[in-house]
Amino acid sequence: MNAKAMTVAGIMSGTSADGIDVAVVRIVDQSHPSRKNKDAGPRGFPGGHPAQPKLTLLAHEGFRFPAGLRRAVLAAMNAESISTAELARLNWRLGLAYAEAVEATAKRHKIKLDLIGCHGQTLFHQAKTAAYAGRKFACTWQAGETAAIAAAVGVPVVSNFRPADMAAGGQGAPLVPLLDYVLFADAKRGRVLQNIGGIANLTAIPAGAKANRVVAFDTGPGNMVIDALTQQLFGKPFDRNGALAAEGSVLEPVLAAELRNPYYRLKPPRTAGREQFGRAYAADFLVECRRQSKRPEDALATATALTAETIAASFRRFVFAKMRGSAVDYIVSGGGARNATLMAMLAQRLEPLGCELAASEEFGLPAEAKEAAAFALLAWQTWHRLPGNVPTATGAKKAVILGQVTYA
Repeated sequence: MNAKAMTVAGIMSGTSADGIDVAVVRIVDQSHPSRKNKDAGPRGFPGGHPAQPKLTLLAHEGFRFPAGLRRAVLAAMNAESISTAELARLNWRLGLAYAEAVEATAKRHKIKLDLIGCHGQTLFHQAKTAAYAGRKFACTWQAGETAAIAAAVGVPVVSNFRPADMAAGGQGAPLVPLLDYVLFADAKRGRVLQNIGGIANLTAIPAGAKANRVVAFDTGPGNMVIDALTQQLFGKPFDRNGALAAEGSVLEPVLAAELRNPYYRLKPPRTAGREQFGRAYAADFLVECRRQSKRPEDALATATALTAETIAASFRRFVFAKMRGSAVDYIVSGGGARNATLMAMLAQRLEPLGCELAASEEFGLPAEAKEAAAFALLAWQTWHRLPGNVPTATGAKKAVILGQVTYA
């Protein structure tokens, strides 16, 4: 296996639990062989290692979870208690689903893989320390049996990326900033990479910045509340193109009340998940909307505005001053990039701040492939014993090697 060039598949299934994204990338290390580990690395690359990876996207595919598997995932996420038998079965069933998705992608595009990076399905993420059984600690759990993937595909699998960062004092998220920096750092323009999945998160890279000036954090709900209301009110999995929300009016008193949530005042690094903005939150949100209006479209418009406003407020409060007056490319990926109503709301709030909104496709990376590609890169880092976290994004005390390897 050539250490300088590898074909790596990344697997991602996010907090929306709607399916699996697979991205296959070719990664070549372009660094000069004489560079020493003690050097700062190209452009201040995190961890002081000599790698300078170049990524080329070879293929990407999306796969919906079978209905029964999605129900099981959502039930496990929202369960106050669940049997160990159910968790064990879900862990293996997810592994089989990931294996099938990677195999189908490789076969469809006639690609031979060297390595796989699998994020797994987050069932629980507690970024802050809390007491349990006499000790206080943070913890996380991503399900998906990697032995099933490695056995089926016949190549090593890197997984369980978050714990090493948490053991180093970080929040275990976000982990996509490494890819953002590798692909998008620019000498003259500021870049904000905004992903809108179930949870929305951003990576901010000032013009000419080294990696230790990257800022990244979860802004708040992305599609999570929008999808939950769409399913409950309209019996549809998501608001396609934002068409339903476009028929409604934003309930300003509800929006103003929701924006007082203490989460939005937390300084980065910060992370969010279903624990804060899952189904229980969506149910309470709907109750408040119905006190103002009986029209379901109004509730959906308000949920969409909540995502747009919390993204824009996060930029104004924590990022705007760091951009030093340079022009800013605000590059959006994730399912929310397909929601025209949400994108229009974002443009209305961000363009007056000097941001030029764009989709990640305009920069050569399809929105659906970005997070999966990030875990392909992280797997490559781990395989070469190189750090994968960005401490300024996660809050870790130092850059560390992430993940565990399951050999085929």
